[in-house]
Amino acid sequence: MTLSRTMRALGATTLAGGLLLTATPIASADQVRDAQWPNQYFDLQKVWSVSQGDGVIVAVIDSGVDASHPDLTGQVLDGYDPSGKGLNAHPTDPHGTSMASAIVGHGHGAGNAEGALGLAPGAKVLPIYKADASDRSADAEDIKWAVDHNAKIINMSIGGTMPDAQMADAVAYAAKHDVLIVAATGNNGVTPVDYPARYPGVLAVGASDQDRKIWSQSNYGPEVLLSAPGTRIVGAGSCSGGQYCIGDGTSGSTAYVSAAAALIRAKFPNLTAGQVVNRLAKSAYVPAGLQASKLPDQHYGYGIIRPYEALTQDIPDGSAQGPLAKPDGAGDTASATKTPAATASGTSSPGVVGPGPVAQPPVIKSNSTASTVLYAAGVGVVLLAGLIAVIVVVSRRRKAAAQPPAYGSQQPYGTPPAWPQQGQPPYPNQPQQPYGNQVPPPGYPPQQPHQNNPYGQGGNQQR
Repeated sequence: MTLSRTMRALGATTLAGGLLLTATPIASADQVRDAQWPNQYFDLQKVWSVSQGDGVIVAVIDSGVDASHPDLTGQVLDGYDPSGKGLNAHPTDPHGTSMASAIVGHGHGAGNAEGALGLAPGAKVLPIYKADASDRSADAEDIKWAVDHNAKIINMSIGGTMPDAQMADAVAYAAKHDVLIVAATGNNGVTPVDYPARYPGVLAVGASDQDRKIWSQSNYGPEVLLSAPGTRIVGAGSCSGGQYCIGDGTSGSTAYVSAAAALIRAKFPNLTAGQVVNRLAKSAYVPAGLQASKLPDQHYGYGIIRPYEALTQDIPDGSAQGPLAKPDGAGDTASATKTPAATASGTSSPGVVGPGPVAQPPVIKSNSTASTVLYAAGVGVVLLAGLIAVIVVVSRRRKAAAQPPAYGSQQPYGTPPAWPQQGQPPYPNQPQQPYGNQVPPPGYPPQQPHQNNPYGQGGNQQR
């Protein structure tokens, strides 16, 4: 199996085998949270007011996930390693941990105000190692194992150039059981997209940047259905002694789309996998210049995901297949087998997984002065509304002390605070630059040039 990815530790300077590593101290917690620009694009607090992905299991077929990372504690289920080495839980490569943190990261510290956040912190990750004992691709076996162990979404931030009949069968198996496979298109800036993203029935994801433009190295083709943030993505992972990595690629985009699908499956549990994709597609941001009649675009697909809109817009369910191509041998998606949720030990249960919703959403930080002003104004309005409500309630109680209100006419005490409304997300006003030439944020090392895949073509490539 060959690997190709560009990740670096926060503060990294050392290049090793295509993976940028460092032995320097980790970046500060504030730097990690502030550097997660997709948090502001998604407007996580608005999203979490509707869904956090509770009860949904996302299988991550990758290099394994470090469940002991402080930003992932309690979010990682027992997984599977077909090689028998236990790498699903004890990875030697940080890639899978980084993908998991983009999906279910909850931060750490007081109020979870430090560290990396994911888009769906109420979901659970099922880590599955990608190779067998001979270090050959085990993706087909991994997919079937994930389906049989209650995953509703399978994240595959990996890819290769060669088709595999067993993989095609595994994709059909997932479709028959109403399990959504989300896969990266690849990081070479060419067409066609990699496998498994190229298989019918798989949701192929491209990468966009902070200006909502497609990343120049994102592979493209007619299979692309959606795009999502994929440049300068900060995630958890042991990068040469540090606890966080930063990287560009369709890997991160894929993880975010998997997380968005988890949000929808939690909010609308009766939708099929295709109908989940339909909600994401119908609510996506369509860049200027793209004609709706000509979507999906070969680079953007139906557009860049907007999870809040996907959760709240009035979108008809549509057909069971949705915009997904139907894989051969998948049968009737409308009558697909529904798999139950799973407990932390991996046993079947009709209930939700784990500890349920996050009681207090982690703190979202923004460097935008406008966002700070809006937030302060929103807090002031909420406090004033609450004070007025208290005065009104007390006055009414005094007037009606002898006669309590009838059942059904009581009003709630005060008004529950709403998350501050933000306008346009704070996108840096910078022109699109070639990969490898982006200016890093303060405290970051100079961006290293893009590394060509040192392992050659073919096989599975981790994105």
